[in-house]
Amino acid sequence: MIPLFLAQATVPATEAASGITKLVNDFGINLPGILAQMVSFCVVAFVLWRFAFKPVIATLDERKQKIESGLKYAEEMKAKLDATRQESAELIKKAQLECAKFIEEARKAAKDFSDREQKAATERANDIVAKAQQAIELEHKKMLADTRGEIARLVVAITQRVLAKELNDADRTRYNESAARELTGV
Repeated sequence: MIPLFLAQATVPATEAASGITKLVNDFGINLPGILAQMVSFCVVAFVLWRFAFKPVIATLDERKQKIESGLKYAEEMKAKLDATRQESAELIKKAQLECAKFIEEARKAAKDFSDREQKAATERANDIVAKAQQAIELEHKKMLADTRGEIARLVVAITQRVLAKELNDADRTRYNESAARELTGV
């Protein structure tokens, strides 16, 4: 149809008008019906645009904005989550370092305590050994003193028996005292 209209555009206006009416009559076109349909289509298109397409487009725009804000929020939350994970990792690392430090301090304190207790036990054992040695020395001295006394008594008794026959009482007493002094170390 377009070539036909273009071909008629070159024809003078009176001929064009007669050509259009001829065309309309040849094809059986009802011009007032077509005009009514065009007006009706424009009204329907306007109503649809105004009350159907415009709200749908507004709803779609609103949903698009919500989706964009949701995606933006998700990205922000992802960034916050990453920051929180990083912070948690740092806190865990710091806690592990502190824990290792506490463990090392506890080991050191336990070793110090063990060393102190071992030293104290060694000192107590040395004290016990020293006291035992002192007791042994005292017992040894007592035994020597008892032995010397017994030996002196035996020497005096033997000397008395040997000298009883040849010495008088004054000489015997003097020899007895002399022998007792030498044996006792006094």
